[in-house]
Amino acid sequence: MVLLVPVGAAVVWDLRTREIPDWIPLAILGWASLATAAGLHQVTWTGGVMGALLGLGLAGAVFYLGGLGGGDVKLLAAIGAAVGPAALLSILAWTAAAGAVLALVALARGQRRFAYGPAIAVGLLVEAVWPGGLAHVLLG
Repeated sequence: MVLLVPVGAAVVWDLRTREIPDWIPLAILGWASLATAAGLHQVTWTGGVMGALLGLGLAGAVFYLGGLGGGDVKLLAAIGAAVGPAALLSILAWTAAAGAVLALVALARGQRRFAYGPAIAVGLLVEAVWPGGLAHVLLG
């Protein structure tokens, strides 16, 4: 739930400027590092690094294809560091679903580009409210 504050700030910035400032992912990385060092959450150092690399790799591939901005990639990598790879995969799936809805709305309005920060926030919020919910949906 702590991540909702900086991600909410990212949404506001993204909607206003179509950019996510670097300080937001850096703040998330700092919090994740402190939380891991202090044992405040279950993500280990290995899990944090794997989550960050997974977020960077998957979001980076979508960036390369033109589907995300650089700020979105950095934000998803930082979220991955904070939640670990398993939760990040669920967040990414919910984010993709929310992004598809936003893309349809943008197309209906005649727009080809839109801020993706809100979709990331929806993915994080769904995972925060219903942790592991996607696994229950997919695996029964």
